Amino acid sequence: MQKNVEKMSINYSPNFNIKKRGRSKIKYLIYHYTGMKSENAAIKRLTNLNSKVSCHYLIKINGEIVRMVPDLYIAWHAGISSWKKDLFLNSNSIGIEISNPGHEYGYRNFNNKQILSILSLSKKLKKKYKIKKENILGHSDIAPLRKKDPGEKFPWKLLNKKKISLWHNLNEKKCKYLRKKKLADNKDFYKLLFKFGYKSSKNNKEKIKIYKSFQRRFRPKLISSAVDQESYEILKSLI
Repeated sequence: MQKNVEKMSINYSPNFNIKKRGRSKIKYLIYHYTGMKSENAAIKRLTNLNSKVSCHYLIKINGEIVRMVPDLYIAWHAGISSWKKDLFLNSNSIGIEISNPGHEYGYRNFNNKQILSILSLSKKLKKKYKIKKENILGHSDIAPLRKKDPGEKFPWKLLNKKKISLWHNLNEKKCKYLRKKKLADNKDFYKLLFKFGYKSSKNNKEKIKIYKSFQRRFRPKLISSAVDQESYEILKSLI
């Protein structure tokens, strides 16, 4: 992966809270994909007053970073969301949108230029606001019942290698072996999943959606409804 020259432009969105927040309020970094047919359509939506959605930064297909809302203002990117005991994460997070059509319009790999910008921007924000790596999350982590972004193609493992976010410590050979073993009882798994930070639920359909969000993040090679030993061991290693 070649080193790029980070480009930053400004295209401010009107969709933010007028009241400024203190630097210490910023606790989370949340990744999204735009999930629209075209990049231009995504930019129009993020800057349209009537859409009531925005982000702090947009990473374009060419790797260019667009600042849309200054960091100390609350952008409208997370919606109804939760992580551990925190609710409505707009108030204490920075949102980064990455141009990608998403699952609805032909989800594709994030390209090298985008990945370099994700790494560069994330490192700066993490350092500037002292964000813990366990608080660097995807939209599907904080809103698993309604969101899939940034999806299973997002480079979480690479982000961990660059000391930005979490990843498990199981080796690939062990993972493949454990993947074939189904858990007879998944009660402990879900207890740990909710303890880790995901939304708690007693509804089986909701539980499966939450589990799939966990897989998109930490076991992207197989997303299934059945809880297996690999997922359980991954979760235990994270906790």
